Amino acid sequence: MMNEARLGAELAFQEGWKDGGREGELVPRGPFRFSAALAYMARSENECLFYVDQDRVYKWIEAGNERVLVEIFGGPEDRTVRLRFLDEAAHGKPQARMAAARYVWEWFDLGTDLDAFYRLAESDLLLGPLADRFYGLRCIGIPDMFEALCWAILGQQINLAFAYTLKRRFVESYGASMAWNGRAYWTFPAPEAIAGLSVADLTPLQLTAKKAEYVLETAARMADGRLTKERLLRLPDAQAVERELTAIRGIGPWTAHYVMMRCLRLPSAFPVGDVGLQNAVKHLFGMDSKPTPAELQRLAAGWSGFEAYATFYLWRVLY
Repeated sequence: MMNEARLGAELAFQEGWKDGGREGELVPRGPFRFSAALAYMARSENECLFYVDQDRVYKWIEAGNERVLVEIFGGPEDRTVRLRFLDEAAHGKPQARMAAARYVWEWFDLGTDLDAFYRLAESDLLLGPLADRFYGLRCIGIPDMFEALCWAILGQQINLAFAYTLKRRFVESYGASMAWNGRAYWTFPAPEAIAGLSVADLTPLQLTAKKAEYVLETAARMADGRLTKERLLRLPDAQAVERELTAIRGIGPWTAHYVMMRCLRLPSAFPVGDVGLQNAVKHLFGMDSKPTPAELQRLAAGWSGFEAYATFYLWRVLY
């Protein structure tokens, strides 16, 4: 089933990508508003892996064997995504442009048709108002699995602002960078660049010793091929993916479901232990205390197959 979903996603991308050379356009499946994505992406000024400037997003993208600097902006009526390739080298390389476009397609989750989610939300007391408020918002993801895992590990048991600070320190210490128009653009460190480090290399960044160990363990598994995104996506179902991830030291159910949701794009991913999710439900229902994971499971009984999108829309209330 998961392989069929991947094949369908690739076909949708092939249909949605319109390559115009120096510029191209991605036509999403179903409802979409670029401005909704932009508002979400601009929530932290400490983001180091892309830059939001007014109505544009700029990112240095790993595109196959190339790195391509891309300007991303909304198309006609806010319903498509336009890409402008700022590197002269990319203009004569359609494969590099396609690889960058595929990254953006996955990053913005443009292959998901939200119509079914919105039909479900219409009759849901909690999701209905959110679907109206954030109409056209996609679950902005993290296509690179090492980045997704590290971001989840770094964010364990700390506030979001400090998590962004840790990520910036980590990226600027071990990632690659390039300069354009007076600004530095970074890519996330490769697992191979991290696997040979020690805990003592990472704790000066203010990672705890435990988090440093978890990052190093994850890097080692990815560097030697024991852990790959492709391997996880070949597993038969979400339960098998969760078992595989939680067998790794430092990855519990919350981290596993976060990565399943933001990177692997499994629609049933549901991080019920997430404090932000609990706070969003508490806020929307005017509760005196946060709901328990069991209460969240009962609340989500009608969300089957859309738990990940329900979570993302609930997060959006807070962030």
